[in-house]
Amino acid sequence: MKIEIWSDFVCPFCYIGKRRLEQAVNALPEHAEVEWEYKSFELDPDAETQTKPNMHEKLAKKYNKTLEQAKEMTSHMEEEAKQSGLTFRFDQVIPANTFDAHRVAKFAEEQGKNDEVTEKFMQAVLTDGKNIGDAETIYELAVEAGLDSDAVAQVLRSEDYTEAVRNEEREAYQLGVQGVPFFVINRKYAISGAQPKETFDQALEQVWQEENSTPSFTSLNGATGSTCTEEGCDE
Repeated sequence: MKIEIWSDFVCPFCYIGKRRLEQAVNALPEHAEVEWEYKSFELDPDAETQTKPNMHEKLAKKYNKTLEQAKEMTSHMEEEAKQSGLTFRFDQVIPANTFDAHRVAKFAEEQGKNDEVTEKFMQAVLTDGKNIGDAETIYELAVEAGLDSDAVAQVLRSEDYTEAVRNEEREAYQLGVQGVPFFVINRKYAISGAQPKETFDQALEQVWQEENSTPSFTSLNGATGSTCTEEGCDE
């Protein structure tokens, strides 16, 4: 089973969806083989990296809300995160451009560390209040996740993996993705948004059953046909 996940590191529902997916995968039979791949999606490609927490102000402006209404919005998300075992601190979140972080994540994928880096980046933004648009912060988090320090520094100094990020974003638009998280299972099923864990449970169970069930056939015989077996052939 292969699961492709389009997400952004500053997206709270991407982190919630990630955790619910992991819980659903853990509920599958022990011998179930599941591969997942995180793909790039920037919610705001033109975002300017800020230097201090002001997520509430940004949300109020974006959705034409008062500051108090914006805080109420985030309090609901914090409660939903808590139900999935996560801690969100929106009063500490620093709005940032995530393009360089996505480039480093593509390098991490080549090193077999994309899951670790994705977890590290999301936690840094939504729980720890770190600036994911800052090159030094990205560097420190990537090294903590197990990537080679010199290699990470080289990626950040260059434009490496720019095309990889852009290709995945183009692919998302071609698939009709309008928001994240967006999950594609075996290129056959899609789940949009941080659905309840039960939805992930049902989807993965269905796919697993399809992959492990004995094929059944619909007979097209018009009459009994002659056959041969180990014991001989029909007369």
